[in-house]
Amino acid sequence: MQCPRGAPAPGSLRGRCKALVPGAGGRYLCPMLATHVHGDATAAPPLLIVHGLFGSARNWGAVARRLSDSRRVVAVDMRNHADSPWTSTHGYPELAADLAEVIEAEGGRADVLGHSMGGKAAMALALTRPGLVDRLIVADIAPVAYDHTQVGLIHAMRGLDLSAIERRGDADRALAASVEDPSTRAFLLQSLDLRSKPHRWRLNLDTLEAEMPRIMDWPEAIDGQFGGPTLVLAGANSTYIRPEHRDRIKALFPAARFAKIPGAGHWLHAEKPREFEAAVRAFLDLAPSPRP
Repeated sequence: MQCPRGAPAPGSLRGRCKALVPGAGGRYLCPMLATHVHGDATAAPPLLIVHGLFGSARNWGAVARRLSDSRRVVAVDMRNHADSPWTSTHGYPELAADLAEVIEAEGGRADVLGHSMGGKAAMALALTRPGLVDRLIVADIAPVAYDHTQVGLIHAMRGLDLSAIERRGDADRALAASVEDPSTRAFLLQSLDLRSKPHRWRLNLDTLEAEMPRIMDWPEAIDGQFGGPTLVLAGANSTYIRPEHRDRIKALFPAARFAKIPGAGHWLHAEKPREFEAAVRAFLDLAPSPRP
């Protein structure tokens, strides 16, 4: 997004243009995405954290705070999620462009950590704008199309009668009729805003449903390679990264190394946060930055 020099940001961007960076034509770049910043700048590149579908930067608060002891950590709300703007599109080229704006506002380079949908967006960013990415961490996702869908969860959220909800426990009991897994319900309910009147989901359910085929897909038009240090981190109990995906990953990310978190499933950062943090920290501490 471009904002005129000195002008307030439009609409939901107001207040977010504190991190303006010079752009072409005498205009300044204003990142579209809402961010949660932890820690101070150090000699290390900042770490950009990119959440998955139905998530938010807030989901990553504990991990981000702990990792910020040695670097600045910037967690984003992706478009159509939480405090970022709602749009009619939600494909990986657009998500990668959103992330590029944030990194440009942070100085033009960053380490990038993405989970699930956020991992695909991070991979798309690294392949299309490799100069912005120092090191890449992909959490439990591969650059492939998946044959399942999350539309059922959207229908469950949309089917909740929010006017009858007074407490989060009420919402959990009502949602249990269509979402059996308690941890999935707890995750979804983090995006239910009970302070607003009327209550609302902090998710653009209409766009996410319409764009679900693109979210589950991988854009084959994105080609090339990212040669920087790459960690592909999987939950040992998850099936999102399969043995047959390794050749595809190595073709796009030839420096990729693979690791698993024992006892973790797809939400590895929430199920095993300390083990996840240790794996990320070890990679960032040991993998040399490609730039001084």
